Amino acid sequence: MAGGRKLNGTLRRFIEKQPLFFVATAARSGRVNLSPKGADTLRVLDDRRILWLNLSGSGNETAGHLRSFNRITLMFCAFEGPALILRLYGRASILQPRDAGWRDALSHFPQMAGARQVFDMAIDSLQTSCGTGVPIMPFGKDRASEELLPYYEGLGTEGVEEYWRKKNLRTIDGFETGIVDA
Repeated sequence: MAGGRKLNGTLRRFIEKQPLFFVATAARSGRVNLSPKGADTLRVLDDRRILWLNLSGSGNETAGHLRSFNRITLMFCAFEGPALILRLYGRASILQPRDAGWRDALSHFPQMAGARQVFDMAIDSLQTSCGTGVPIMPFGKDRASEELLPYYEGLGTEGVEEYWRKKNLRTIDGFETGIVDA
């Protein structure tokens, strides 16, 4: 197990090859949230900074947790090739579609229907571990392009905002997510 404070070229390339990563957050009280994420939604800007485009979904725990207690962990696992687990620990600011920096942050990603937030993560530390307990599982296909994105395209901008109002205003434990203006 190795630790550090910033990424290097090897770890950056590892991250960029992963079709799946996990995001964990927790407020000071309530549930811990752990979510799998995919699609083309992650960018390594430098050795201490990552942008992650969060697509709409049935919950919005990450935003609510970060507004309550700003800490986040991203985890990457090698499901193919040499075994490795990488955890990134840090803090993140939240950019919502109404925020001034939204368009600039969004320019790092392909256009995706249902784009909900961009999390700008500052890496405080990182940890690698062997990952030999992780099974080898070849990548099959990206469901987002066939299921998730067409769903939000079909809703249109107003429909997506209405979806946010119905499902994304608060976390399971009642923390406000800030997704729409009050």
